[in-house]
Amino acid sequence: MNLARRTMNNPALAAVYERAWRPALFYLASGRTTESDRRFAAESLRLPSAHRVLDIACGPGNFTRYLSEQLPGDGYAVGVDFSPPMLARAVADNSGPRVGYLRGDARFLPFADGSFDAVCCFGALYLIPDPLAAVREMIRVLAPGGRIAITTSHRGDSTFGQATRIVGGWSGLRVFDTDTFPVLFAEHGLIDIDQEIHRLLQYVSATRPG
Repeated sequence: MNLARRTMNNPALAAVYERAWRPALFYLASGRTTESDRRFAAESLRLPSAHRVLDIACGPGNFTRYLSEQLPGDGYAVGVDFSPPMLARAVADNSGPRVGYLRGDARFLPFADGSFDAVCCFGALYLIPDPLAAVREMIRVLAPGGRIAITTSHRGDSTFGQATRIVGGWSGLRVFDTDTFPVLFAEHGLIDIDQEIHRLLQYVSATRPG
């Protein structure tokens, strides 16, 4: 297990992730606040018309519960993560009547095809072994007409962008090119593909045709 994945499995990080670690780190990386990222999540997933939401690599559930609260009255959000400390924190801090958590591997999701109206992964694909396999699984469980949204690392063409790839390789964080996810989405037949670049992060969303 690489340095980045060991860090995410540390109970001490799970305890401070939602309150301090993520807000500070993501603001430095993107210039965006957690509130801005939550608005992106709700808008890109079109939650008012969704009922079943899957949050991949949910961590301590700080987004999963928020997503559940944006759904219609019968909506439900499921958070999946591989880290027991993160899931324990999710249950302790972010339980709710319309949210549940499950330990699982993003590369082998235990759900039938088309099980969810919205599927997302915010700030974790660069930690997952074979992240493209994880995204293919996300697409597989997405229902026709459903929305997929991700936030992940981005390598620009500048010297600084090249440096981020070197640092990422050392730490175990994968840094993705601009075209990686839009091309992958298109290859799998997704439409309405949208991408925003904010510093070192990219925000990508798309629709599975109905």
